[in-house]
Amino acid sequence: MKQLFVLFLFFPLWLQAQFQLHGVVKDSETQKPLSFATITTEKGFSTISDVDGKFSLSLIAEPEALIVSYVGYATQTISLFENKSFFTIYLSPKTNALQEVIVSGENPANAIIEEVIRKKNTNNPQKQLKSFQFKSYNKLLVSANPDSIAGKIDTLFVDAVTKDKIIKIDSSDYKFKKIIDKQHLFLTEKVSRFQYEKPILKETILGTKMAGFKEPIYELLGFGLQSFSIYDPKYELFETKYKSPISNAALQEYRYKILDTTAIDKRDVFVIYFKNKISSKGLEGLLYIDRENFAVAKAIMRIRGVLDITGIHEFRYLPKESIWFPIRKNFKIVKGKSKEPTAILGGRIEFAAEDDDSNSQKNASDFTYLASEMHVFDLEINPDLKIKKSSIAIDVKESAIDQDDAFWKQNRIDSLDIRSQRTYFVLDSVVAKQKIEKKIRFGRKIINGYVPFGPFDFDLRYLLSYNNFEGFRFGIGSITNEQFSRKFRLEGYTAYGLKDETIKYNGGAAFRIGNFSNTWIGGSYTDDVREIASINFATDKRVFKLYDPRPINISTFYNHKTWRGYIETKIIPKTESIWQLTHSEVLPLFNYTFDYNGRLYHDYSITTAMFSIQWNPFSDFMQTPNGKIEFEKRFPKFSFQFTKSLPHFLNNDFDFGKLDARVEYEKKYLNGQKSEVLLQAGYVFGALPLTHLYNTSPNNLTKDNILQRITIAGKNSFETMYFNEFFSSEYIMLQFKHGSRRVELFPKVKPSLVLVTRMVWGNLKNQERHIGVDYKTLNQGFFESGIELNQIYKGFGLTGFYRYGPNQLPRFEDNLAIKLSFVFDFGF
Repeated sequence: MKQLFVLFLFFPLWLQAQFQLHGVVKDSETQKPLSFATITTEKGFSTISDVDGKFSLSLIAEPEALIVSYVGYATQTISLFENKSFFTIYLSPKTNALQEVIVSGENPANAIIEEVIRKKNTNNPQKQLKSFQFKSYNKLLVSANPDSIAGKIDTLFVDAVTKDKIIKIDSSDYKFKKIIDKQHLFLTEKVSRFQYEKPILKETILGTKMAGFKEPIYELLGFGLQSFSIYDPKYELFETKYKSPISNAALQEYRYKILDTTAIDKRDVFVIYFKNKISSKGLEGLLYIDRENFAVAKAIMRIRGVLDITGIHEFRYLPKESIWFPIRKNFKIVKGKSKEPTAILGGRIEFAAEDDDSNSQKNASDFTYLASEMHVFDLEINPDLKIKKSSIAIDVKESAIDQDDAFWKQNRIDSLDIRSQRTYFVLDSVVAKQKIEKKIRFGRKIINGYVPFGPFDFDLRYLLSYNNFEGFRFGIGSITNEQFSRKFRLEGYTAYGLKDETIKYNGGAAFRIGNFSNTWIGGSYTDDVREIASINFATDKRVFKLYDPRPINISTFYNHKTWRGYIETKIIPKTESIWQLTHSEVLPLFNYTFDYNGRLYHDYSITTAMFSIQWNPFSDFMQTPNGKIEFEKRFPKFSFQFTKSLPHFLNNDFDFGKLDARVEYEKKYLNGQKSEVLLQAGYVFGALPLTHLYNTSPNNLTKDNILQRITIAGKNSFETMYFNEFFSSEYIMLQFKHGSRRVELFPKVKPSLVLVTRMVWGNLKNQERHIGVDYKTLNQGFFESGIELNQIYKGFGLTGFYRYGPNQLPRFEDNLAIKLSFVFDFGF
């Protein structure tokens, strides 16, 4: 996903202006800002100051007064008779001490938090209740405060030579202010039904509107702005997870302080301030704790960096069930200050640090903010529920994008103001005029390696490639898209190698027989070449690369003429599987003979049935009218594949079976680092030629000079293992990677350091059957470790690996491999 969200945060588009008030709340004695002060108008509209004491209010009409309160300070009422929009408000500490809290321990706040942690399962609605359901209205907008933008159109410059003053018209802020006076930059709404049946929580989207788009960008609907439950051990803010201030080990990571006591829903609550004492980028905020049952009655969670992000959770007390139930969530992002860059969206977007020049002029975009609010209504406790399709976390109804005005009037908490109405009108016109939906569709296709042209998507993978057998390979391929049909597709390609002077081709067709399961049944015919002993999982996602480094160095291939029939489906929850039947006529294109049962095979027929499945049990999936989306990717992920020959069927020559398995794990850290573990294994039983065994992905040339072996590094290949050096009929491979975030050494030089260790053990049974090829086995194991300096300059990097252990070579330099790396970043 992804990163499309930030695209709308700074969406370059352009609804009735509101009255804007801004200010800062400070301590009258120390002059320090007061975080989380409450600012309320006489009509009840309120906001909370941020961690720097700053606040802003957007109102339809100008208020007469502001009531400013802060725990431990005297409340102050400010009359708004002055014609200004920014106020500095000073509050005085209360002369009377806080009411004494009778709890044991040195820090009374810690004792309260201990009780909160001890009783959180009792107070957590998802633990305490058997079931519940409610409807919710959510509105998200990207906007700016017009009153914060100067909107000046004159800029003063000085000629570097003559020192003459020059006045230049600079109307960008002026135009931005005029636009933002009338409309928001972006607006989307949705109405959902949430259903909970222990332990499953499912959201069904009943209606959704996205300004400018006839069909919404579905990935945005599942974006993780903030956690649903305050009791989760990891609290999420804008797709980044932090240890919760009420997690089991929270007292080791957070500092707490009682600020005051107040009342919510006529129940007394403690107001406790918390702050991460380990990381300056950690969570801080306020917890309102019920004095009687130690449940969370309200929570304010904040992080500060290049972005200041706030998540607010409000609850209603349910006397019958004796629990606090969430009824409202608010979320806001504004640009903050930081001397370090801040990564969001899993590290895919990074915001630059604050300029050291304190006099640098702010741009209009500095005042842009993103705000979201969700309101709960029609709440039912412990209804008789049976959740359908429980493996789907979010289900978007087909009618959701076609809801009429009556639906929205019925489900909106408040009617849209003129500014919001104009947002829909203007963005619908602008997006249609500039064909933005078409451009987004085109961009998505390009990222996946396709160029759409009418009902066809042309496949960029087949345009040009190179390997040592075919030389330069030119080709063309395409597949029909949704403009052709959503239920039927045609695909194919043709290619020609300049070195082997041979045409290769493929053609196929498939029918879609299930929408929810995205089930296709199809068939194809292929006449092409393939690397010998290569390892492939049929369920692996199609990956588009501008280049594929390993084939450049490969010279041993086999030709296969293959008929294939298959079913691909996602009908099993959280899986993708392929069931296929193939018949291949195989011809090794190198000196090789397979000796089996007294017969020498120079070519052979193989007929197999195969089942391949990928299982992502911890990921979340969204069902849309266009199919299923994995919108929240989590690890570990598991892949399994079983292939069995069919003896005496379609002239099959061999009886064998093949088992392949893989486990992938990935962990991202708040400091930008990432760890990866890959465990992969394969096992062959029966008689199978070398062409279909395992080579464990070597990527080193058989050259005497180390400089002659410099090529491009692969992703998971053994960089010091020579091509065709080892073959196995059974193997197990383990890889560890740990990478740091990019560090700026010089302008435009920002490498990321990755430490890599790989190891593999294997064995080759019946070695006497394979004639014509010199090779070794992996009985004693193969080990290599190295360093990758990726993206040193414009995607290019440098890697170095060293081979050690039982298969270490006598000459030191033969154990070294130096490779180039290239990481192409689309910015998504």
